[in-house]
Amino acid sequence: MKIDLSGKRALVTAGAAGIGQVIAQHLADCGAKVAICDIAQESLDSYVRIRPDTLAIKGDVAAPKDVDRLFDAIEEHMGGLDILINNAGVSGPTKPVENIDPEEWSHTLDVNVGGAFLCARRAAPGFKAQKSGVIINISSSAGRMCMPLRSPYSASKYAIRGLSDTLAIELGEHGVRVNSVLPGFVDGERGQRVIAEQAAAKGMSYEKYLPYFLHNISLHTAVSQQDVAALVTFLASDFARNISGQSIGVCGNFESYRAPMMLQQAQ
Repeated sequence: MKIDLSGKRALVTAGAAGIGQVIAQHLADCGAKVAICDIAQESLDSYVRIRPDTLAIKGDVAAPKDVDRLFDAIEEHMGGLDILINNAGVSGPTKPVENIDPEEWSHTLDVNVGGAFLCARRAAPGFKAQKSGVIINISSSAGRMCMPLRSPYSASKYAIRGLSDTLAIELGEHGVRVNSVLPGFVDGERGQRVIAEQAAAKGMSYEKYLPYFLHNISLHTAVSQQDVAALVTFLASDFARNISGQSIGVCGNFESYRAPMMLQQAQ
């Protein structure tokens, strides 16, 4: 099965590094014309050196004016959009709820949910006009089960699923498909940082805590950024033309965020 996205125009938010970068590369490898946005100019410059045909725009998806500027540039340079990947997100604090500052809560929701809303809001009129389009929102395993000490992040990722389901119904009659992807523990810089924070909250080292964390996953392993990008690329393609309104995990079957009894005994 060869995925062909030739002639498709895609936007990947937070696409200059991490999962977003790998998604952007996968889409481009399949023939799509890709635009990325990111808040880090250095990361954008580094990506363009690798992929000089990429439209790279600096901007914060939580800022309406930045999103408007981003979509205006896409319209000018690409003539519109066919695929929107709402990947931008922040991990938020790892704290008991009573210790979370309201600004930390607001920032996490503004980026993770507000950014997806603002981008979908701008993409929808063009998708309706052309009677086609794909929106893929990156949620998380934390968006289908509880995640202790991560209430802003979990709440935002549940909200992403709700937004996706609503948009799938609202835009479906216009030929637009909307799905959410739920990565589990992704073995990258951000995932490792989050696990390190959870380990510290339990008074353990990363190395000691990781085996107990992986025990909660049926396959007992992390997933790669390539695993996530492969699913996103499939959902963006015509092979998934009848898949919409779905929340699809790529997580090795995350069973629970609650530590098993042996971790409590180890402490």
